[in-house]
Parts: sequence; structure tokens; C-alpha cells
Amino acid sequence: MPSETIKLTAKFKLKETPEGLDELFQTYREIVNFLITHAFENNVTSFYRLKKETYKGLRKEYLELPSHYLYTACQMATSIYKSYRKMKRKGKAKGRPVFRKDVIMLDDHLFKLDLEKRVIKLSIPKGRIQLEFYPAKYHEKFKRWKVGQAWLVRTSKGVFLNVVFSKDGEVREPTTFVGVDLNENNVTLSLPNGEFVQIITHEREIRTGYFVKRQKIQQKIRAGRKREELLEKYGEREKNTLNDLYHKLANKIVELAEKYGGLALEDLTEIRDSIRYSAEINGRLHRWSFRKLQSIIEYKAKLKGVRVVFVNPAYTSSLCPVCGEKLSPNGHRVLKCKCGFEADRDVVGSWNIRLRALKMWGVTVPPESRPMKMGGWKVSRNEAYALYTSYG
Repeated sequence: MPSETIKLTAKFKLKETPEGLDELFQTYREIVNFLITHAFENNVTSFYRLKKETYKGLRKEYLELPSHYLYTACQMATSIYKSYRKMKRKGKAKGRPVFRKDVIMLDDHLFKLDLEKRVIKLSIPKGRIQLEFYPAKYHEKFKRWKVGQAWLVRTSKGVFLNVVFSKDGEVREPTTFVGVDLNENNVTLSLPNGEFVQIITHEREIRTGYFVKRQKIQQKIRAGRKREELLEKYGEREKNTLNDLYHKLANKIVELAEKYGGLALEDLTEIRDSIRYSAEINGRLHRWSFRKLQSIIEYKAKLKGVRVVFVNPAYTSSLCPVCGEKLSPNGHRVLKCKCGFEADRDVVGSWNIRLRALKMWGVTVPPESRPMKMGGWKVSRNEAYALYTSYG
């Protein structure tokens, strides 16, 4: 059975901020900004070239700093400059790139994590220090996983170590695929047995509700600490509500796909660049974190041995899955073809996604029949966050 690497990030909150950590954050930010400036002025996009041109000078200036901080700073600066260039080409970036965050990238030479003793050993200019973190229940599942890169992050809530864990999991060869069409307010699945399942998520209403709440706070409360605390409170509440929804939704999708061995999703990487509607709809679509839901579905599928493939999203909801001709509107969300096929646009989308996955996999796709059965689960708007509690 072929294997695939599964990667997950876990957060570890430090119990206290040791002396010297504030200075380390400031020093690291200075180094990264120096490297970004060098990359910007010399158009350097290669990590190896940036390190070669700057390492000796930085080593002389920061004698006490462990050398691997300079390596990770080069990685960070290269990544930021590449991102800036990409945004610049799209006309979305002005001036020079600047690094302002309290974030330090760490490699395996700079820290050691001990889950049993609940401590982190960190190398700083004064030597190696030991930091305690608050344990969380989900930390336990990473005991047998491999520790990768990490980021030391300082926020208003404290200092965190975000660690990337990885492990190899066996992914079986799929017998067929389940097509998944993600939308703002629902997820539609095309099953190989001819059934279609639509799960109403109410995500759009949840996001819009919190957006309106934040707008009212900004309008009614003067700028200051109270307003910032309220905005942060409702922002965190929205994040937690949607995270809970995404995980339960992903559990249900993977459960349905497990017996078939394959799951097909749309490659929505560049979708934001094609959003050209009214200001209200643009804002709403940009708030929709479809990629986060996809990543949760992907890693949960891999843990169950289900293979995930991404297909081209172009015209999945506008071409007939039976004959391939362009569909015409025949009602609110219903599309009709000259060949007589007629279905909801989300059903069409999930069906075409499944067919494209089969073709990618080299399976000869026979002419399709009409949908056999349409099933679905629905929850009220107030209960959307608690979707499929039994599967959580």
C-alpha cells in the first residue's frame, strides 16, 4: 500500500515568558527585515543565494546568536519576498515589504520538545533554557509523530510554540471516488452508487451574523481598549464556531467516502483572483475560508487511508455530466440540458467533480444515468455549529 505524509500543527502555550525572550524577538525581526531589504534591492528569491551573500556579515554582527537563527531568518525573508513579488504582480502590494510580527522560525537545532515532561528546551544567546507549557488533551495523539519545524509566536494572549508534526500513513488504492462540491452554505456529495447527499451548513449566515455584530461594535463604541476587546471576543467566538463545524463536517464526509477509498475536491487555489461581483458579495466570498475546510477534510481522509485528489474547477457547475454540453438555467438553481438532463447546480457540480477524478485516475467513464436518489441532512440556523455532534 502506498504511503503519504500527514502534517498537522499543534499549539503549546508557555506558562511564563523567560527573561531575554523579548530581546530575541526584537533581534530576529531586525535580522529578517535586513534580509528582506537585501532580497528586495538585489531581487534575490533563492534561499541559498541570500544566505551566501549575507551570512558572514550577520555572523560577525550577532556573535552570540545561535547560527541556525540566521538560517531560519533567511527562509522567512525569502518566503516573504516571494509573496510580496506575487502580490506586486497582481497590483495588490505597494512600497517595500516589511516584517512586523513577533514570530521566530525554529528548526530542530534550536528547540527540543518533550511531551512526557511537558517542557520545551530552547536555544537562546545566553544558552539553552527550559520552558514549561500548558498541556492540552489533543497533545497526547502526537507522542508517536515526528517533530518538524516550529514557530515561536507572541500574541496578546501570551507566547506560543506552534509545532509541525508529521507521520506516514498508508493510503489504499481507491475503487472509485466521492465528488465533493463545497459552497458557502452547503456541501453536496456525489456518491458512486448514484445517490447525492446535500449537507446544509449555514456557514454564510454564521459569518454574516458575526460580521454585522463587529460592524455595530465599531459604529457604536469609540476606539479604545473596550472596542478592541469586544472585537477580539466575537472574532474568537466566530473562529471556534466554524472550527467546530468544519471538523464535524469533515468527519461526516470522510465517513461517507471511507468505503470507496477516494475523495475528489476542487482545486480552489486561485479562486479569490476571479471574484468580481458587488462589494458586498466580494467581501462575503473573501470571508469564506474554503481552503481551511479542504485541508481539514484532506488530513482526516489521509488518517483513514482515503486518497484525496484535486480537480480543475472550471465549468463543473455549468456542463452536463451526461453529454458534456453547456447547461441553461431552468429555475432558481435548476439547470437543464438539451439532452433532457435536469438537476440542481450543486448536484451537477459534485457529479462533474467525481467524473473528473475518475478520468484523472485513468478510469473509463461510461455515460451517466440520471440521479437515483437525493438524500440530505439539514439543521436549523441556530444549531449549525453543532452539526453531527455524534460524529465529533
